[in-house]
Amino acid sequence: MAVLPIRIMGDPVLHSPASPVAEITDDIRTLVQDMFETMDAAPGVGLAAPQVGVGLRIFTYSYPDDDGAPWRGVVVNPELWMRPFEPGEPDPDDESEGCLSFPGERFPLRRSDKVVVIGTDLEGAPVRLEVDGWRARILQHEFDHLDGVLYIDRIGDGEWKTAQKIARKRGWGRPGHAWTPGVDDIDA
Repeated sequence: MAVLPIRIMGDPVLHSPASPVAEITDDIRTLVQDMFETMDAAPGVGLAAPQVGVGLRIFTYSYPDDDGAPWRGVVVNPELWMRPFEPGEPDPDDESEGCLSFPGERFPLRRSDKVVVIGTDLEGAPVRLEVDGWRARILQHEFDHLDGVLYIDRIGDGEWKTAQKIARKRGWGRPGHAWTPGVDDIDA
């Protein structure tokens, strides 16, 4: 297993829809193992294949469930259904999120409070996740990556301007920027 470099905003793979996985091969299994290793090293609660430079519809997730037990897995070729979110401004204390592809920052973003994700696991068996709260936010965030959407693409105008200033200051927003958890400084 290996910790992989995480792509930073501006890399074309992050801004393009990912392709479906046609077949689960040993290379796919290795990729997923490396994604778990990378997500844990970051540390993060989810990681989509495009974030490590692979344009395939795969994401991993890891977060405690409501009882504090580990909630961890992988979804291949996911589909997402969600309840419409409540209109209004997001609460910065309860509705802020960050992203390993825009490291070190958090911005408020309103998301649906309940989702269903279906797909398959690495054995080709069906996966169905029906979750709410923070776990619903994680799944929406990772699913967005598979459609070429970063969470900063969804934030409000004021926050978006701040994110763009940060990106310019750090030299992000163009291809070629990545950071490796455990090796590079978070400001990559």
